[in-house]
Amino acid sequence: MAQNLAHLFSPISVGGLEIKNRILSTGHDTSLPTDGMVNDALVAYHEARARGGAGLIVSQVVGVHETARYTSHILMGVSDECISGLAELADAVHVHGCRLFVQLFHPGREIMESQDGTTPVAYAPSETPSERFHVIPRAMSRAMIAEVVDGYGQTARRVREAGADGVEIVASHGYLPAQFLNAQINRREDEFGGSFDNRLRFIREVCAAVRNQTGPGFVVGMRISGDEKDPEGLTEATSLEAIVALEPEIDYVNVIAGTSASLGGATHIVPPMLIENSYVAPFAAAVKANVSIPVFVAGRINQPQDAERVIAAGSADMCGMTRAMICDPQMANKAREGRFDDIRACIGCNQACIGHFHKGYPISCIQHPETGRERAYGAPEPAKHPRKVMVVGGGPGGMKAAAVAAGRGHEVTLFEAGPRLGGQALLAQLLPGRSEFGGIVTNLSREVELSGAQVVTGTSVDRAFIEKEAPDAVIVATGGKPRWPHNAELGEEVHVVDAWQVLKEQVNVGASVVIADWRCDWVGVGLAEMLAESGCHVRLAVNGLHAGELLPFYVRDMAAARLHRLGVETITYARLYGADADTVYLQHTASGEPVVIDNVDTLVLAQGHSPENALLDALEDLGTEVIAIGDCVSARTAEEAVFEGLKAAWVL
Repeated sequence: MAQNLAHLFSPISVGGLEIKNRILSTGHDTSLPTDGMVNDALVAYHEARARGGAGLIVSQVVGVHETARYTSHILMGVSDECISGLAELADAVHVHGCRLFVQLFHPGREIMESQDGTTPVAYAPSETPSERFHVIPRAMSRAMIAEVVDGYGQTARRVREAGADGVEIVASHGYLPAQFLNAQINRREDEFGGSFDNRLRFIREVCAAVRNQTGPGFVVGMRISGDEKDPEGLTEATSLEAIVALEPEIDYVNVIAGTSASLGGATHIVPPMLIENSYVAPFAAAVKANVSIPVFVAGRINQPQDAERVIAAGSADMCGMTRAMICDPQMANKAREGRFDDIRACIGCNQACIGHFHKGYPISCIQHPETGRERAYGAPEPAKHPRKVMVVGGGPGGMKAAAVAAGRGHEVTLFEAGPRLGGQALLAQLLPGRSEFGGIVTNLSREVELSGAQVVTGTSVDRAFIEKEAPDAVIVATGGKPRWPHNAELGEEVHVVDAWQVLKEQVNVGASVVIADWRCDWVGVGLAEMLAESGCHVRLAVNGLHAGELLPFYVRDMAAARLHRLGVETITYARLYGADADTVYLQHTASGEPVVIDNVDTLVLAQGHSPENALLDALEDLGTEVIAIGDCVSARTAEEAVFEGLKAAWVL
């Protein structure tokens, strides 16, 4: 065991249950379940993290009442039908010496979607609207409160019968228990509202119902947000008071930040890379100073060294490292063995984890597309007939292809025209708040190194070069280049540059800038922030509904906040029409009417990318197997490039 992680890998007792280490996979939606039940895909997903060395896995939320269906892919625990699936999950986790807790959940007013496309009825303590989802709930009757409380107890009973080790009552992120606790939401005048004790009554009754249905020797914990990061949310003072009051009724408390109720608060549900590491630890420390039960904490703890510092400092007893294990299911084992350079560190991009959830797709990771696809890509099989493979292009897709192909036993050489590997990720990391994105280059480079693939940089490849090398297969990953719109009328006198030229500092940019953002992704908003911070007057013209439209929601909302603080003007529904000396001409994409922007020094193009496919075209009749991946097929993102690199290497 790595000696400098002695605290992280020490066992801990929670409610009399011993857990082998302090690494926790917190409850998180995966979009993997079907029909409200555990399925093989979900079992394989969690088993991969248990096999990877996690001490404790908390499953995603399980609805305790029919009105708890806040998404179409939630797990439900309202009938005994759920027991067999949960038992299969518990068995799969336990085989690897890992413990399993199951989250008990009711969203209250925080309803995201219905099961059939109609607008559902949401229930809450009072008729207080949810700003984020524009939901006006119906106030719960006393009879309904009793029914929901009983639902918590009955679901907990089913979880225990399934063989899980405990349950976690979800009072975090502004969900139903937190709504009862919050005086700005709970405006009841009966025994469940008014005083602090009355507002705590619902949670107390839930705890009692769970205890009554599960009996001794079964762990009951609670997750709660300290600061909900919203003007109408819970404060750390109120949350701490509630935790202290509930201590006799729970075996542990799991603290986090944020609320589902507002755009600003929701960013803390899965905090993007701009938020500092371990930022909830100070609140956890305050809780730990006031209670004797174990305290768990999460919030951007993506490296084992960070978790060790939190625990060694006495701030918490366990650390939630969920995205760290989405990115690298073997993170815990690698850390225990001291293989720190081999850990594929999470970069907080949110693109394929929570980003997939918000689109209704199963969870994954842009660096590790095997995540969420364990049944298809769980363990690569050695190649039956090793081949000589040439990979052309050292961006994320090319690196993934080379690493997987070499790992399967092929003789692989990766050729990159530039001086170093990384492709467009090297540019992405230059934008404000995105330096951590460069971690994808570090991580994939290490995978290539460990695989034994040969890397040749500073070498351009053409058809003649390939014919001379005579590979058995060629994977083309030549990427893309900035797209300049052919239909925009750009006069010779206009100062127009593209995003890459700005990032590479190849051009001067004037004091008054218009960014024509066709793609509506991180490039436009990142450039706007960068230039505004440098003192430019920036107008961001997006060909979409809003800036960052294609970004994961929490990344988008944090970007919108930063642009607003910097005074960036955003023009929506804006199609680039043309430009002359000091004027940019746009067209409103809905009305077709002109939008004219005067006093412009520089027009910056963020118009997406065009495939760099000259080599691919030249190899059309090569007679050797050629597989194209990433932007040279169609310009998209690193996620598609890496996944296509995996698939290409998988079939060789």
